[in-house]
Amino acid sequence: MAKYERLRNMREDLDMTQAEIGKHLCISQRTYAHYEAGTRDIPIETLIKLADLYNVNLDYLVGRTNIKKRLK
Repeated sequence: MAKYERLRNMREDLDMTQAEIGKHLCISQRTYAHYEAGTRDIPIETLIKLADLYNVNLDYLVGRTNIKKRLK
């Protein structure tokens, strides 16, 4: 599995483009593409926004667990 393959999978599950996600995060499509590819580290603030967007916990987002459910 690529470093952030889950990002791509979740984005595709929502039928969104990298440009749409970039717009949501206030970053360029190119920057987001680097995040998905794992060629750039994702700032924690951005990871939090992505977890909120996809409604998953941070550990799932970065591949530390297979449990998607967010903590209450």
